[in-house]
Amino acid sequence: MAFIFFVSLAIVADAHLIFFKLKMADIMANLKTFQPEYGAGINEPLLHLRCRVKGLTATACAHILFFCKVLQATRPKKGKCEEPSASPQALNGSQTLKIGIIGGGHIGKQLARVLLQLTDISGKNIQISTRQPEKLSEFQMLGVNCFYNNRQLADWADVIFLCCLPSHLPNICSEVQDALKRCSIIYSLVTAIPLPRLRQLLSCNSIIRPQYRFRESAPFHMWTASRTLVEALRDPAVIQATCPCNPTGEIVVNTNWLAAVFYAALNSYTWQGLRYARALALLNQVCFPDDNAVTSGDDKSPPLLECENFINQAFASTLLPDDCLPWFDLTTVQLKDSPLSQLLTTDVFFRDNIASFYCNMLTGLPVNNEESVTASFTRANLSAVLLNPIKTCTLDGTSKAEEPSSADRF
Repeated sequence: MAFIFFVSLAIVADAHLIFFKLKMADIMANLKTFQPEYGAGINEPLLHLRCRVKGLTATACAHILFFCKVLQATRPKKGKCEEPSASPQALNGSQTLKIGIIGGGHIGKQLARVLLQLTDISGKNIQISTRQPEKLSEFQMLGVNCFYNNRQLADWADVIFLCCLPSHLPNICSEVQDALKRCSIIYSLVTAIPLPRLRQLLSCNSIIRPQYRFRESAPFHMWTASRTLVEALRDPAVIQATCPCNPTGEIVVNTNWLAAVFYAALNSYTWQGLRYARALALLNQVCFPDDNAVTSGDDKSPPLLECENFINQAFASTLLPDDCLPWFDLTTVQLKDSPLSQLLTTDVFFRDNIASFYCNMLTGLPVNNEESVTASFTRANLSAVLLNPIKTCTLDGTSKAEEPSSADRF
C-alpha cells in the first residue's frame, strides 16, 4: 500500500509540474524578453544604460587625463628651480608626476592604459596597489610596479587614484592617511562615498572627487561604438563631448571640480616656493598660449588669471611681492563657491578659453568658434571612427583593421 501511495504521489507531482510549465509557456508567449531570439535592439533601455556607463567611463578618464597633464605642466625640472626660497623637495624634484593607483580592477586597469598610452608618463612613474598583482602582467612588462601595499604607494605617489570598491575604502583610508605627503592629492573614483566623508576618513583636505550628472534627453549615440577606451580618447569628437565647460553635454561635471584642478596647479607652484606673481605668470603660459587663445569679434585679448580670480580682493591686497599664494583647501573649493568657480559660471569669454585649453591639452586642436573640434577632420574620417569602430588609425597615420579585445573594451 505504501508503495502504491508514493507512486500515486509522484504521478500527481509530475502532472502539477507539467501543468505549471504549460501555464508558464502561455504567460511568456507575448513577453519578447523571455524568447531565445531576444536581443537588445538599438532603442532598448538596457543598451541606453550601457552607453551611459561607457560615456561616464570615457568622460571620467578624459578629465583625469586633463588633470594629470595640467599638474605635469607645473612640475619643476630635476635639479632646477627658479626661486631661491624653493623647498628642498622642489629643488630635488622630478619633472615627471608620480602616479599611484589603488585598485587593479576594471577601472584601475583602464586608467593605467590611458596614462601609459596618452601621456608622457612612463611605466616607472606609475605604481598599482592591488590584492592580486599577479594579474597585472601586461603593466609589469611596461615597467609599472604592481604590488599590494597601500601605505607604501601613498608614501611614494604625488597623485593617488582611488579605484576600489566602496566597502574597501574605510580600511584603505586608515592605511594611507599617515603616509600622505603634504603635496599629495587624492583623486577618488569611488562614487558611493561623498567628499565630506572622504575628508573625514583620510583626515586630509587635498582630495578631488568629480560629481557627474546625466542630461536626460541626451541620445548617447556616440558611445555605441565598440572600441577601446584609448581609441575613444584619441577621437576629437569624444574630447569635445567630454569638455567640462559644456553645460549642455550628455554628461556634465560640476564646475567646482574644474576650479579645483586650477587650485591644485597653484598648490604645486606654492610647494615649489614660487612667488605668487611668478606662479600666476607660469599658469597663464600653460593655459593661454597666444596661438591657442580664443578671441572675440572685437579683438578682445585673451584672459589673464589674476590673484582676485582665486582669492578675495581684501586678502590679495595684503600680498607682498615675495609672498607665495596660500595653500588652498581642495575639498572646500569643491564644496563651496570660489572666486574661480563664479568666474567660470558667469564669464562666457573666459569659459570659452578654458574649453579651448582643455581640447588643446588633450588633442592639440583648438576650438575657437561655433565649429566643433571635429571640423578639422573630414566627414569621412569622422564617420569611419564613429560608425565603423573596428577601423582605427596607427600612430603613423596608416589604417588597419583590428577588433578590440574584450579586456580592453570599456
